[in-house]
Amino acid sequence: MQRLLLTGAAGGLGQMLRRELAGYGQTLRLSDIADLGEAGPGEEVVPCDLADAEAVMKLVEGCDYIVHLGGKSIEGTFEEILQSNIRGTYNVFEAARQHGKPRILFASSNHAIGFHERETRLDGNSLQRPDSLYGVSKCFGEALGCYYYNKFGLENVCVRIGSCFPEPKDRRMLATWLSGEDFIRLIKRVAEATRIGHTIVYGASNNQEQWWDNSHAAFLGWVPQDISEQFRAKVETAHPRQDPEDTAVRYQGGGFAAARHFEDKS
Repeated sequence: MQRLLLTGAAGGLGQMLRRELAGYGQTLRLSDIADLGEAGPGEEVVPCDLADAEAVMKLVEGCDYIVHLGGKSIEGTFEEILQSNIRGTYNVFEAARQHGKPRILFASSNHAIGFHERETRLDGNSLQRPDSLYGVSKCFGEALGCYYYNKFGLENVCVRIGSCFPEPKDRRMLATWLSGEDFIRLIKRVAEATRIGHTIVYGASNNQEQWWDNSHAAFLGWVPQDISEQFRAKVETAHPRQDPEDTAVRYQGGGFAAARHFEDKS
């Protein structure tokens, strides 16, 4: 691999990937609208507003693989979501089509399916049920990936990331937790697999609580190795059991499902 592009590189997840993907390929091109500091060895820093189609076209040129994290990572107004997550993701896919069709790993989210109840086990054919405008934008990105693969042969994997933090922050994350190491393993498998087509993958580690089934994506060869059980006692001590009829407990999207519509004033 000559050049790997990482969008959203200034965010918490992007900073972790910047460290861990150093040396994976000849050049790591980093992009964000926030400050990325100076480029290190083997790095290129290219600031870019993903809503700027012309700038994204230049950003993608010469890249062999794109890990697309860029955009708003929490709920926001429709205008914010439109510019960063919808327009921005379209610009990335279109620029990739124009520049040799490098593979794309698109950071989707569990909030694309957040209104499924927790006891419903999901797979790659489960219906989208977004729990927020943010979730709607991730559904759009997944549909875009499907379109660009079927129409143009641009291979991509859409990862419905659960909760990628150093450790779970609450009881829900005992099921949704994705370790940084497992995410790195997935990124490398997407790069190295013979074919990836257009594939939905649930981004969770090998946790004891399992809401999601990745058997449809077994051909990728990604086998999560980490498990959230080591954090259970700490999490359960810090967070008492909740009412099972609470919307945030009933649905997989947790607090996103329970929250009011972002643009409502009250």
